Amino acid sequence: MKQSIVTLDMEGVLTPEIWIAVAERTGIAELRRTTREEPDYDKLMQARIAILAHHGVTLSKIQEVIGGLAPLPGAVDFLDALRTRTQVVILSDTFEQFAQPLMRQMKWPALFCHRLVVEHDRITGYELRMPDQKRAAVRALQALNYQVIAAGDSFNDTTMLAQADHGFLFHAPAAIVEQFPQFPAFDDYGALLTALHGKL
Repeated sequence: MKQSIVTLDMEGVLTPEIWIAVAERTGIAELRRTTREEPDYDKLMQARIAILAHHGVTLSKIQEVIGGLAPLPGAVDFLDALRTRTQVVILSDTFEQFAQPLMRQMKWPALFCHRLVVEHDRITGYELRMPDQKRAAVRALQALNYQVIAAGDSFNDTTMLAQADHGFLFHAPAAIVEQFPQFPAFDDYGALLTALHGKL
């Protein structure tokens, strides 16, 4: 029997949505849009960068907001329990410059994500680690002879879930649950943990 590894999305699954938190703190409603509403990640990011520039929002300001965030209630206990049974990798479309305060609170799980281009504290662009990195990471882990079990909540997680040996939706909006009925959907960490353990 193959060894197993679990891959999880970060925002919406383990942590609050960073851009929504920034939108709430700055009062810029347009920043509330996430991959749950906009499947085209480049289109979403270009719009965000333009909005930040228009409103003069710096990286430091965003990091200050992130510094005040905590993982979702129950997320740390869920992650701790899961990591006693198997290795866990966080596959996220967040950025190195955003994730650190939250990773610290979750005891530094492995994180694969992207990187922002920053000039004089202004976000001017972003560098994808690679296109469709979540699916590529799952495929690479499978090539290393792992069974991969994945969970996520958004459009940009569905290629990861489809590539994985077993995929689950967690905290996903009704529209996504409806559109992807092949993935069992959960809203409770206990139920997700039981489902993941059942596949290990």
